[in-house]
Amino acid sequence: KYPERYVELGVAEQNLATIASGRANYGKIPFMASYATFSPGRNNEQIRTNISLNYVPVKIIGSHAGVSVGPDGATHQALEDIALMRVQPNMVVISPCDLEEARKATLAAATNGSPTYIRLAREKTPVITTTETPFEIGKAQVFWENKRSPTSLEVKSDFARTSDVLVLATGPLLYNALRAAKELENEIGVTVINLHTIKPLDSETILRYAKDAGAVVTVEEHQIAGGMGSAVAELLANRYPLPIEFIGVRDQFGQSGTPEELIEHYGMGVSHIVAAVRKVIKRKF
Repeated sequence: KYPERYVELGVAEQNLATIASGRANYGKIPFMASYATFSPGRNNEQIRTNISLNYVPVKIIGSHAGVSVGPDGATHQALEDIALMRVQPNMVVISPCDLEEARKATLAAATNGSPTYIRLAREKTPVITTTETPFEIGKAQVFWENKRSPTSLEVKSDFARTSDVLVLATGPLLYNALRAAKELENEIGVTVINLHTIKPLDSETILRYAKDAGAVVTVEEHQIAGGMGSAVAELLANRYPLPIEFIGVRDQFGQSGTPEELIEHYGMGVSHIVAAVRKVIKRKF
């Protein structure tokens, strides 16, 4: 009757999840939004029991994710949310790279029929996709492919690699991954994939390009433990073990600072991705 209305529940994220679950049980498709440290942080149990376990199509929007929240500091910088959400059965996990992809993710989530978590940043971030860029939940996309010529030994073998390193990036840090690939284009063959869907993983695409490259670097603004890199490592350990390096926060809380300072401080800048690519290549031999 009143489609323009939204419900303001104040600083009560547990109640937010429970009411959203109830409305979903009665045929609505609720989108519940808050800071990611509080939703899915504070209300994790309500999301687990009322949404994931009951398999209702609630869409959880977690904003202010990562250290790029900046001056708000550690209490408001969600670095554990991907881990919290991807471990829950039935939950879809999406981490858009920019505002256009966030728009597409929102529309796709509205009709996927599943509990879904969409992770968003606070700061303005570079727009690197367009309205024409394809988007499908669970389908990774190649955003950069700098092929190299195979070596003489590879030419004589049954399998010649066309790339040296596969870089898998999610969220706004995809931009840094692309900048790193550009910096390395005359030195190393790098493929950069936008892994906007962390669950379900696009295993087929990851494995195809990982086998071609023989080494992987993952890039995310999240704790390395339990995040996108962990999901990729689990897949590769089971299906195709190979050298892997992780870009992300290493078992630390955030702190106050500018987004640029914090990205550099926690080792997620362009130079750190370049160094990880060079390091993982050495582990191949």
